[in-house]
Amino acid sequence: MKAVAATLGVARSNLLEQLRRPKRPQRDPYRRAEDEAVLGEIRAITDARPTYCYRRVTALLSRARRNAGVPQINHKRVFRLMRLSSMLLQPHTGRRPIRAHEGSVVAAASNQRWASDCLEIPC
Repeated sequence: MKAVAATLGVARSNLLEQLRRPKRPQRDPYRRAEDEAVLGEIRAITDARPTYCYRRVTALLSRARRNAGVPQINHKRVFRLMRLSSMLLQPHTGRRPIRAHEGSVVAAASNQRWASDCLEIPC
């Protein structure tokens, strides 16, 4: 126990207390009573437009619910429901892949691309 405490840089009493403490049970994901009905509405939108992100789905869902006279849904709730159902799109990072130069320059026709290798030193 002493070697583990020294390696982690914590007190032995802290490690003993953590070992004796009962483990807390894992919580289930948060669910609301009408989540299944809302998920059906979300699924109808994403079936028609599979490339829509959760923000656009929220906007369409809010518009439809407003016209029906039903309370709107928060975008964080739509995100949670779509995440739990694996309906979220892959996040866009904005990074482009690095393009390596293989050393060959290709032109569509002759005399369209040229380069110069001369060095000029003015005196």
